[in-house]
Amino acid sequence: MTTTNPGTALITGASSGIGAVYADRLARLGHDLILVARSKDKLDALARKIATDTGRAVRVVVADLIRDEDIARVEQVIGETDHLTVLVNNAGVGSRTPLLESDIGAITDMITLNVTAATRLAYKAVPVMIGHGGGTVINIASIVAIAPHMLNGVYGGSKAFVLALSQSMHHELADKGIRVQAVLPGATATEFWPTAGVAVNQLDASWVMSAEDMVDASLAGLEAGELVTLPAVEDQGLVDALENARRALFGELSKSRPASRYGIHA
Repeated sequence: MTTTNPGTALITGASSGIGAVYADRLARLGHDLILVARSKDKLDALARKIATDTGRAVRVVVADLIRDEDIARVEQVIGETDHLTVLVNNAGVGSRTPLLESDIGAITDMITLNVTAATRLAYKAVPVMIGHGGGTVINIASIVAIAPHMLNGVYGGSKAFVLALSQSMHHELADKGIRVQAVLPGATATEFWPTAGVAVNQLDASWVMSAEDMVDASLAGLEAGELVTLPAVEDQGLVDALENARRALFGELSKSRPASRYGIHA
């Protein structure tokens, strides 16, 4: 990522974990910051530390992105930011509770945060970035986007949406100066797990990446021009094979007749 006139980065879910690491790394790359999260105390402490360590300007916006009025307030901040060049859609929540045991209110809030808020902020930010010559949208998805059986199905569905949104945005916006990256972390040592009802130390340590390593790998992937970044996957050929298989289907997806394998005759 270039450090020439890098502009301002807005990061959601910025008070801890992955979001806080993105804040630190982007500030060290020269970005001023807008940090968005629910916890004012954590945001204020992080803002002071980053400003002291890097000399960058850091603004705090306290918002709960399952609330329509708070999403609208962040949209307003985006519209009023002079040189917004990076949006990190990191705020999200997950669940490991099976469908039959899930609370529909909690599931609806998950969809609002993971899907609606991320979409609204991206749709607000992109025209602003284009007006200033371009920018970058980083959407934090999850490996459950391509392995939805691993945790709660709605959580997997919400992250599959984030992946599909990112792919569509890349297709539509690449020639308009907008870079898009979908990041698909595996298990990461953050507050996600206690919130989901599992202590991190209950997981196999070989599965769990630090938030620092995850973000550093993802920023390296962004610099390399990756649209989809899977920080834990060693063999890039596996990632390429998945994308090549998806693309191979394009010409077969819509036809006037059912496939012959179904035995349906005119």
